[in-house]
Amino acid sequence: MSQSVSSIVITGASAGIGEETAILFAERGWHVVLGARRKDKLQALATKLSQKGASQVTVLVLDVTDDKSVEQFAASAWEAAGGKIDVLFNNAGLALGVDHVSKGLVSDWESMLDTNVTGLLRVTRALLPKMIDSAHGHVINMGSIASHVVYEGGSVYCATKHAVRAITKTMRLELNGTPIRVSLIDPGMVETDFSLVRFKEDQERAKSVYKGVTPLTGRDIAECVWFAAARPKHVNIEEIVVMPVDQAAPHKINRK
Repeated sequence: MSQSVSSIVITGASAGIGEETAILFAERGWHVVLGARRKDKLQALATKLSQKGASQVTVLVLDVTDDKSVEQFAASAWEAAGGKIDVLFNNAGLALGVDHVSKGLVSDWESMLDTNVTGLLRVTRALLPKMIDSAHGHVINMGSIASHVVYEGGSVYCATKHAVRAITKTMRLELNGTPIRVSLIDPGMVETDFSLVRFKEDQERAKSVYKGVTPLTGRDIAECVWFAAARPKHVNIEEIVVMPVDQAAPHKINRK
């Protein structure tokens, strides 16, 4: 692979925002490194990315909650990218349930914390030292408006996204003096399988979230990732907060 080809590593790449980001970067001729648990979905996506114009596609199984999986993923991703990762997009994450704290399930809390917070940290720790040594790269973390505004039934999910925002801001300070850029993307309502996962495959309940609203799409968020990544090297996009016009806050939505 030519060293002139840019590379992006995407976690949670098998669906939603991760998938749409992979497609957009493929269209621009990048080498796309896909990481997720569902290898069959990644392989299907890889075929699409090749058709879309990706210079190269690498499929790697990744469970961000498993130390060994992350270590293997990081080593393979770095090798596949030829020792030069332009963008690490920490996208893997989920919400589970809308129970109040008094009724919440510990298993849901643990899953959200381990995926959204510790998982992001695992992947970053595994790749960031290599990026620092190579004096090259950009870490883009997937946040949420839940990192700015809390809401009933979202205590732990909101806590995880507040943590992601804090981690991102801290990384920006820690990496000052290096050429590594750090950005955060904070979307509002995006229509993906997010609500389906949150409501544990209850399709009717998931659909009701977007009823009467024109939400953001995965492509909308992918465009934000691209904007941050495509700036000149001396420009660091600190944070992008993006909402659908119909949504002014998590709890303030105009339904037609």
